[in-house]
Amino acid sequence: NMSQPQQLRDESDFDQLPDNIPISATIADVEEKKGFIDYFRFVVEVKTKGGSKYLIYRRYREFFSLHQTLESKYSPDDPDRPGANACVLPPLPGKIYIGNKKEIAESRIPELNTYMKRLLGLPTWLLLDDTLRMFFYQTEQDSQHAPRALRRLRPPTRKVKTVKAPKMDLFSSPRAEAMFDFRGNGKAELNLKRGEVIFLLRRVNADWLEGTANNQTGIFPESFVKIIKPLPESDSEGEGGGHTYSCLRCFLLTPSGVETRDVCVQEALTIQPTYNELVSRMRNVFKVDDIALNYRDPEGDLIRLLDDEDVQLMIKEGRRQQGQVQRPVNQFPWELHVSMASDLSVYGSEP
Repeated sequence: NMSQPQQLRDESDFDQLPDNIPISATIADVEEKKGFIDYFRFVVEVKTKGGSKYLIYRRYREFFSLHQTLESKYSPDDPDRPGANACVLPPLPGKIYIGNKKEIAESRIPELNTYMKRLLGLPTWLLLDDTLRMFFYQTEQDSQHAPRALRRLRPPTRKVKTVKAPKMDLFSSPRAEAMFDFRGNGKAELNLKRGEVIFLLRRVNADWLEGTANNQTGIFPESFVKIIKPLPESDSEGEGGGHTYSCLRCFLLTPSGVETRDVCVQEALTIQPTYNELVSRMRNVFKVDDIALNYRDPEGDLIRLLDDEDVQLMIKEGRRQQGQVQRPVNQFPWELHVSMASDLSVYGSEP
């Protein structure tokens, strides 16, 4: 007496599957995402039974958790005799902890392609599993992402004009005024002081502009400035859409003074980074290894962070005080104060 799911295996059952069931998936590309920690994700092209095609963006860890869930639901106790509602799943390539992230991602493509091919070739009833369908489903983020990625890959096109226009006076050229200080983090980024005028050269993407201030040229987040005269339309392609970057204000407290940086990451303002991600990023930004992370409570005292729960508290506290400080729209409402691990003087009189 075969159970219902087992009988679903013949052709006619495939015909009865809904049209949005994925029937094939292949990796089209690997894309870097610069979050608190830079990582790579796979751009997967999915085809459905109904003939539609779309792209989804998944990290290896998402494949890993899909596999774990499916194993816990369907792996047979005895692989040689899988019972009803059990199924031998294809193997997933294992975790790799050391090495160049891009090379690791590239090297996984063939194995993950084989994995997805075998997964989608399993008995028809398994294709209806919610976890499996959600993994291959195009989320709103996936669908919004496509053009932006392609836009980022497109080289900046600066048309070279052969005819020299008569020199315009400065006040008719595209420009902006800095509404907030911005301390760049890297050679390409332009430092801004509140009140400075920046002459705009071009739009880099939805969030960044390139311009000149104080004889320095560089890129800066549009959210830190007020546009006085916008760039001509053709130069400002890629506007619209939400912010793809958020900026974190950080301070390095040293005996000789405080160093300020604005670190911009491709993350939503609502993200809760892990403690380890923040430590790793701060070591990278300030080029110091032995550091402690802190935040200021409403009384102005430094509170040291030790784990993910502390990070959540800091973020909660930052959101509570959100309205009291004027910030760029895409600046995190919390700030990090980085001190030397051995320097306890920053905590005032406390032990």
